[in-house]
Amino acid sequence: MHSYSQIKAMLAITRASLRSILRSPSAVIFSIAFPLIFILVFGFLSSGGNFNIKVALAPNADTTNLVYTKIKSLAELKFITADQAIVDAELAKGRIIALIDIQPTQNPSQPYQIQLTSSAAANPQNIEVIKSILNAVIANINASEFKDAPTIAVVKNEVIEVPGRTYRTIDFILPGQLGFSLLSAGVFGVAFLFFNLRQQLVLKRFYATPIRRLYIILGEALSRVIFQLMTAIIIIGIGHFAFKFTLVHGFVTFLNIMVLSFIALILFMGFGFIVSGVAKNESTIPPFANLITLPQFLLAGTFFSIDAFPKWLQPFCNILPLTHFNNAMREIAFEGANLFSVGNEIAILFVWIVIVYAAAYKIFKWE
Repeated sequence: MHSYSQIKAMLAITRASLRSILRSPSAVIFSIAFPLIFILVFGFLSSGGNFNIKVALAPNADTTNLVYTKIKSLAELKFITADQAIVDAELAKGRIIALIDIQPTQNPSQPYQIQLTSSAAANPQNIEVIKSILNAVIANINASEFKDAPTIAVVKNEVIEVPGRTYRTIDFILPGQLGFSLLSAGVFGVAFLFFNLRQQLVLKRFYATPIRRLYIILGEALSRVIFQLMTAIIIIGIGHFAFKFTLVHGFVTFLNIMVLSFIALILFMGFGFIVSGVAKNESTIPPFANLITLPQFLLAGTFFSIDAFPKWLQPFCNILPLTHFNNAMREIAFEGANLFSVGNEIAILFVWIVIVYAAAYKIFKWE
């Protein structure tokens, strides 16, 4: 008679438990997928050389020198070529960070000087980044090809400033935070709400009443919309009155933002219907919901511009619906655009609405 092996029993339990963990979507997603996403995103941001800042060349800048040749080939600087009126307008809005003007001097020990022109609407940190890039290029040229003089060029420390609205960090952060608030509430709130209504047989009990299915959904969804729009009002109000968040045209801009928020919320709630349909139990709702919300939270320009990501990743960022909400929101709030001016962004949101609700119609379960 063989003696009972405690070790073998323990290993059998370990194997069974490990198989159970690996079969659990929540365990795999929370333990592997989410940390990996964070590592990749912040790794791209901190690796350097993967971002590009929009700049333009000043109208009369010298382009026959070695400095221009070097900086024109840099991946970090994206030179915009357009009519000067368009360039000036983009500069005033802060979309183009700076004009770079390279001019020859009469000083043989310093043949060129570089003057930057920017506006108050541009992020000041990006100005300093441009200066650092230019100084690094000049240092490399000096070390390799211009050894006989102190320096080939000097970047003037003083930046010429053209009129533009003062850029504040809140003008970038608040739209992203509002968008993520709407996304999270739409996905998580609707998913948990309708899953619990189904599990508790509330939806089934509605069958005994004359109300149609569509109006059941509309009634529940309307309460969610009203609550979230109230939340949006509070977020915008605190941002504007406490931290000077820009609303260019005051109440008109606010109304445009609320309409845009309503459209985005309808879209995000559609994701919630999908999650409530695919979730087999309540514990699987968070991992499925996070698969939708987390990539958008990180890649849709919530905290930093998508220009900071590698070029191969930016097309994916530009597909995400939260990206288009954030872009439209910033244009309306800071640049004074209206809903018609951001028509392309809104059109993409409506395309997403059609796709998401078509999928939700197939996936959503009543019982």
